[in-house]
Amino acid sequence: MAPPNFMGLTGRPLSLMVSTVATTGFVLFGYDQGVMSGIITAPAFNDLFTATKGNSTMQGFVTAIYEIGCLFGAIFILSFGDFLGRRRAVMMGGSIMILGVIIQVTSERNSTPLAQFIIGRTITGVGNGLLICIEGGVIAFGTLVAYWIDYGASYGSPDLSWRFPIAFQIVFALILVLGMIWLPESPRWLLTRERYEEGETVIAALRGLERDDKETQLQKQIIMDSIRASGYAGRKGTPLKAVFSGGKTQHFRRMMLGVSSQFMQQVGGCNAVIYYFPILFEQSIHQSHNISLLLGGVNMIIYAIFATVSWFIIERVGRRKLFLWGTVGQCLSMVLVFSCLIPGTTTAAKGAAVGLFTYIASFGASWLPLPWLYPAEINPIKTRQKANALSTCSNWLFNFLIVMITPIMITNIHWGTYLFFAIVNACFLPLIYFTYPETARRSLEEIDLVFAKGYVENIGYVKAARELEFLTDEEIDRKAREYGLVEEVGAEKQAGDLGVGLEVEKGGGVA
Repeated sequence: MAPPNFMGLTGRPLSLMVSTVATTGFVLFGYDQGVMSGIITAPAFNDLFTATKGNSTMQGFVTAIYEIGCLFGAIFILSFGDFLGRRRAVMMGGSIMILGVIIQVTSERNSTPLAQFIIGRTITGVGNGLLICIEGGVIAFGTLVAYWIDYGASYGSPDLSWRFPIAFQIVFALILVLGMIWLPESPRWLLTRERYEEGETVIAALRGLERDDKETQLQKQIIMDSIRASGYAGRKGTPLKAVFSGGKTQHFRRMMLGVSSQFMQQVGGCNAVIYYFPILFEQSIHQSHNISLLLGGVNMIIYAIFATVSWFIIERVGRRKLFLWGTVGQCLSMVLVFSCLIPGTTTAAKGAAVGLFTYIASFGASWLPLPWLYPAEINPIKTRQKANALSTCSNWLFNFLIVMITPIMITNIHWGTYLFFAIVNACFLPLIYFTYPETARRSLEEIDLVFAKGYVENIGYVKAARELEFLTDEEIDRKAREYGLVEEVGAEKQAGDLGVGLEVEKGGGVA
């Protein structure tokens, strides 16, 4: 009997197709982050949406309202994602995004164009919020594409200069929606819903094996162990209140570590640079709109390069060191920017431009991927989905705040904007140093033991992670008994190393 297939694919080709479609979702998110950068101050855009012309508050609101839509979408997935399943959630998100884009690009002068554009942008945000549970590194490439499309479109007709970059989002959304029509559902979701035969079929197809193959049955059992460990067995999901528990498992502390990483990513100033790089160059460094767009495109090339670098150094360097070094790089970059803007001369402003480039390089190599990776590693299987959802909501909320206030700050306090972000980044250092345990090369069971050790021995969790040696399976069992975690670790053991490895749902796709 031949292995089952989807889209005529099975085994590695099917897994690659799933990854390609999922990656398109990440690129789409990055594109959405960058697309307004070259549009919000473009003459053709301001002439149609007159309230945005020279009005930093309205520019911030029109750009940031997208994040509120994303927040609503994320809350919807937190509430109904288990019911919908991965395929339907992705297809719904892509379809809603397409609707939002159509509403935006059909805005006309003889109606109420600004209200229509804001509604469309909010709807687009809702669609993206439904899609995103992100692996961070690929986002930079979407932002890179957005900046260069903005730059190219600026040479077109007034209507094309802003309508085409926004409409181009539909290309990515169509790939997601059409791809999901023929791709399989998550086997974890199917098995959670007790649709065992369908789950076996998907596992077999992804592995390129027959349904009754021993490996297929083993992987099915591993996922079932993961489901039981996560509290899904026999009910719809882990209750939200489980995230707020303490004791040896320290669920609340671990959730807050993930939430705080997303909070710090946003208030550290990343989207002040990504969303408004051309505005920063125009208003702070006094470059022309065309040169600002061009330099923005170059900056995004640097962003993408350093985001790629993060893939190769994140395991070697470790999470804590990368968090700390990235924060130092961001802080010093902002110091360079504000100090070079104080004199108010063209020559000194060139140093500020260098600071913006070094900031995005530091961010791309560290704070871009880490806040998406760390919550998934620090939280146990039982509370991971809920904790990750809360982390994502934190991201959208503070993303909105920073995108909303940045143009207002630039208009009113000028170089003080960059002083503010320098001070904020400096404040991150003690928080990371004293409260963020290292998770690199640790299994989920070892992370459980780190927090149990800290709780039982009444020591800091950073110290507990440093003192806990890397353990074999037998040593994990022995330590689990020593700290009173036998039940939790016993339920999660196989699921931690193998079941989670099978999941592709971290990318919002099929697992």
